[in-house]
Amino acid sequence: MESAKQQYLASLKHFCPALTDHELALFVSKLSFQMLQKKEFFIEAGNVQKAIGFIAEGLVRSYYVDPAGDETTVGFYQVGDYATHYHSFLTRNPSNYTIQCLEPTVMACLSYENLQWVYGQSTGFERYGRLVAEEILKRQQARIESFIFQTAEARYLTFIEKHPGLFNRVSLSHLCSYLGIERQTLTRIRQKLAHQ
Repeated sequence: MESAKQQYLASLKHFCPALTDHELALFVSKLSFQMLQKKEFFIEAGNVQKAIGFIAEGLVRSYYVDPAGDETTVGFYQVGDYATHYHSFLTRNPSNYTIQCLEPTVMACLSYENLQWVYGQSTGFERYGRLVAEEILKRQQARIESFIFQTAEARYLTFIEKHPGLFNRVSLSHLCSYLGIERQTLTRIRQKLAHQ
C-alpha cells in the first residue's frame, strides 16, 4: 500500500504543488486502500458511490446496461486516473454506472465524508477538489463531443493517440462499445489504416 500512497501523493502535488507536508499528511491520514481482483466491482449500478477511487495500479472500465440488457462502455481508467461517477458521489444518489476491474487493481479511496473534512482543513484541498472535478468534466465533455463531431474512424484514432498502451489491454468488444461501432466496422477501419 505504500506504493499506492506515494502515487496518490504525487498526484496531489501535481494538482496542488503548494500543499505543505503537514497538509499532505492530513490528507493521507483519511485515505483507505482497496485491492480488487480482475472482474471485481468498485461500484455497481444502483449503489451510491461512497468514495472516489484513485487508481494506483491496474485498469477498470465504467459501463451501463440498457433496458435490453446490453452493456455500453463509457470509459477506461488506468494508473493515475480517478474512477468515479462524480454525480453519484456528490449528490449521494445511486449511480447508473458500474465500474469493474479489467485487471487486478489497487485503489486509494477517499470517502465523501473524509473529503468534506479535508476541505475544511485547508483551501489548498478545496483547490485540489476543484481541479479534479474540472478534469473529470473535461473528459466527459470530450467524450460527448467525439460522438457529435467525429467519425467512427476519428474516434478510433483519437483513442489510439490518447491511450496508446490500452489497445492490447481491453477486449475488442469493450473497445467497440466505447467507440460506438460494430466489430466489423472496427475491422474495416483498422484494415484501411494499415494500407495507408
